[in-house]
Amino acid sequence: MSTPSASLPGGTWTLGDLAVTRFGYGAMQLAGPWVMGPPADRVGALAVLREAVDLGITHIDTADAYGPHITNQLIREALHPYPDALHIVTKVGATRDEEGGWPSAREPEELRRAVQENLDNLGLETLDVVNLRLGDAQGPVPGSLAEAFATLVELQQQGLIRHLGVSNATAEQVTEARSIAPIVCVQNMYNLAHRHDDELIDELAEQGIAYVPFFPLGGFSPLQSSTLTAVATRLAATPMSVALAWLLRRSPNILLIPGTSSVAHLRENAASAGLQLSDDDLAGLDKIGR
Repeated sequence: MSTPSASLPGGTWTLGDLAVTRFGYGAMQLAGPWVMGPPADRVGALAVLREAVDLGITHIDTADAYGPHITNQLIREALHPYPDALHIVTKVGATRDEEGGWPSAREPEELRRAVQENLDNLGLETLDVVNLRLGDAQGPVPGSLAEAFATLVELQQQGLIRHLGVSNATAEQVTEARSIAPIVCVQNMYNLAHRHDDELIDELAEQGIAYVPFFPLGGFSPLQSSTLTAVATRLAATPMSVALAWLLRRSPNILLIPGTSSVAHLRENAASAGLQLSDDDLAGLDKIGR
């Protein structure tokens, strides 16, 4: 494996006692259309995972609901036995229905089953990090996470989980989780145009807790901004490259997990996230979502 600090932008961050590259990889797009079923190009999907490790990426984000089961099975086929430096972060709390929806699955028995399915499909005895997914497909939903999070703490005490986090959470839910047990990361929607978690990011940085934005490039509605386009044009880069570089500059506790099913696109993302943005660039970009 290549040396992460030498080959990837952003350096590293520590999730509890696990050092990971700030530039990681999100595996959701390896499943079929709308994250259902197998990929059209299985060989290509396996190649993307192996390229991620060859690039020096040590943080892969996944969930057994992707597919369902497909993405974790691909990770195991491509990378098991896993390099010592590689850490896989997964999430529980939602499942899939026949219509491709994401119904919640946060009852204690559902969470225990989900953790076991992650272990089985990834071929692991202990999961490095498990995020409790809250809310719904529209975003965070206020309400107590105590019972669900306590179930994961119980599984952590049994040795099935090393570290805990929360996903799709309100700031109040983050506080509640931390009152129950330590967390190492929060995974919420955040990007140049969606800045609702600015205060939370800064608070987490002070506490040494990672913030992992999903949809860092806008998700199903890609980021569009004349300012973003202008900066990209000046740097002879793509707007998406600039958006990733901005996230790395936004705060040292931000970890990137952009997804792709293309080896070429993965390489492009890894290289472009290291773009050097000037103070004027940052000042202009900073106004987009405010």
